[in-house]
Amino acid sequence: MAFQILLNIGLAIIWMLLKNDFSPIQFFIGYVVGIALLYVLRRFLHFDFYFRRVIAIFKLILLFFWELILANIDVIKIVLSPKLNIEPGIIAVPTVLKTEWEVTLLASLISLTPGTLSMYFSEDGKTIYVHSIHVPDKEAMIKQIHNTFERAIMEVTE
Repeated sequence: MAFQILLNIGLAIIWMLLKNDFSPIQFFIGYVVGIALLYVLRRFLHFDFYFRRVIAIFKLILLFFWELILANIDVIKIVLSPKLNIEPGIIAVPTVLKTEWEVTLLASLISLTPGTLSMYFSEDGKTIYVHSIHVPDKEAMIKQIHNTFERAIMEVTE
């Protein structure tokens, strides 16, 4: 990935030299042309296109902000309701993530979302114990974590 980024920057510099214009706009245009060129060449040189991972990182960030907004709305509803009709609980969330970094990122994203807190990891690191302020259906919450954060993390790291 680092080699592709350096190659893309080199292509942008070559673009600026060919245009004989050293402005940031020409660098950006050259960088976009380099991305397109690397995308076309990925079939012939047999490498994984690095910009796919950059897009996956942006999708993960946007997903986190969306889940943050939804969780804040849920917590506001709980706080402003006249009766506390909540069912707090601890859920064991099994994960298929392979590295410690991925599991740590998942636990951090869960903890940063209001109303949930990562409490403990299993000995093998494949299960995260999560406390939630309101858990009407444990299986639905586990499925939601798998379908949002875990899937987005796997897209970034694969």
